[in-house]
Amino acid sequence: MVPLLSLGIGLLLLLLWARYKGIEYVLVHHRWIFVCLFLLPLFILFDIYSQFRAWVVQKLHSAPLQHSQRVRYIQAQVREWKKEGQKTYMCTGRPGWHTVSLRVGKYKKSHKNIFINLMDILEIDTERQVVRVEPLVTMGQLTAYLNPLGWTIPVVPELDDLTVVKLLFKHVIIYIPNCASLTDDLLLLFCLFYLFFLQEENSDLFYAVPWSCGTLGFLVAAEINIVPVKKYIKLHYEPVRGLKAICKRFTEESEKKENHFVEGLVYSLEEAVIMSGVLTDEADQSKVNSIGNYYKPWFYKHVEKYLKANKTGVEYIPTRHYYHRHTRSIFWVLREILPFGNNPVFRYLFGWMVPPKISLLKLTQGEAIRKLYEQHHVVQDMMIPIKSLEKCIETYHSDIKVYPLWLCPFILPNNPGMVHPKGDETELYVNVGSYGEPQTKHFEARASTRQMETFVRSIHGFQMLYADCYMTREEFWEMFDGSLYHKLRKELQCSDAFPEVYDKISKAARH
Repeated sequence: MVPLLSLGIGLLLLLLWARYKGIEYVLVHHRWIFVCLFLLPLFILFDIYSQFRAWVVQKLHSAPLQHSQRVRYIQAQVREWKKEGQKTYMCTGRPGWHTVSLRVGKYKKSHKNIFINLMDILEIDTERQVVRVEPLVTMGQLTAYLNPLGWTIPVVPELDDLTVVKLLFKHVIIYIPNCASLTDDLLLLFCLFYLFFLQEENSDLFYAVPWSCGTLGFLVAAEINIVPVKKYIKLHYEPVRGLKAICKRFTEESEKKENHFVEGLVYSLEEAVIMSGVLTDEADQSKVNSIGNYYKPWFYKHVEKYLKANKTGVEYIPTRHYYHRHTRSIFWVLREILPFGNNPVFRYLFGWMVPPKISLLKLTQGEAIRKLYEQHHVVQDMMIPIKSLEKCIETYHSDIKVYPLWLCPFILPNNPGMVHPKGDETELYVNVGSYGEPQTKHFEARASTRQMETFVRSIHGFQMLYADCYMTREEFWEMFDGSLYHKLRKELQCSDAFPEVYDKISKAARH
């Protein structure tokens, strides 16, 4: 009884203090209070519902049966749009706050919302080694389904809440270089008709869809290649000091064909840890680290221990734990919302509730917090040729000084579409991710981001389209190759049905 009374008195005092200071003050300067008391419990309830729903759908095998019915509903909405005279563009009816993107699209309020409630795994075909999924299936949902069956997709994005449609339409290059592929069951709805396509049979569509951000059609299903999964990732940690040495070692590890995974975390201009990993079924049990358990240190803080100790190391991480190693701390963004989130006491008592849903954070952030993040926070992913990595890190250090930086290599093939190397050959690129509060005194959101965008264009790099984009339309199409994209929009008569990609992703289109 006494503990409950103490808790009640504590909550009462907290409410009185919040009323005295003002709700806006508390939400801006002490957001962790709102996150801990309200958002984390809401997330737990939502997660229980989602897992229960997925379990029921899987046991009843209802997803394939309902898929056709849901697609017919999408068709009916498009027909209704045509009957209304096609007065506005179409877009998905999914609320802007419900996505992982940093901002909310303004166009949702003015365009015809087409509701696409497609969030299930439809079937797995082990003979063809493909899994057929609906567009709103998340990476966490997919690996939880596939791994117990002994399968996985070749490369898995790190955050649980990233969806199939987001990756195919916005981030396809990083995650499926000759691994996961769009195939005949990637079904696009163009105005009133369906179009099936294979890479060989309709290569224009195959290469134009990535990065189109839903401006060529609506995705209703996709087939993704799967491969047999192994139990562990044998991960090697190597601390490196000196910028030239960092770039040299990262490039060397990225070029090794025997490496299944390569990642770099840059903690300062002169300090980084380079990690390389391979899949294996055998493990030294004394070196197994289940890093995904709720009580474990956040991954980027765990990696930093090797830098501080100045020693190399090897661990065996369960495969699914490694795939989602950055989820619990949302890379390192959560440190700004829950400064004590990596504290051992908090991890052991409440770590099972972390992370809060990004969508709920967006929904409850309010105008004051939105402006604060817009002006004093950076979330950017820039893809650059690996040969320009040293110059890029120096530029980031000068312009924004956000650490850690995330380095993720990938092969950029010389294929048609919006994103490809400048020359005629396949080229090794690296994604440089910067997430956090800039430490440079001269940082100004618009001017500093435009400076970064200018640099990336100058080395023939590309900006991820989920992030704030301050480029003009001319600068955007200087960065991206729009020849095939514009050709298909004309051929498929998309210009009256969907906005141009720039009009969906530019800063002017988001808030």
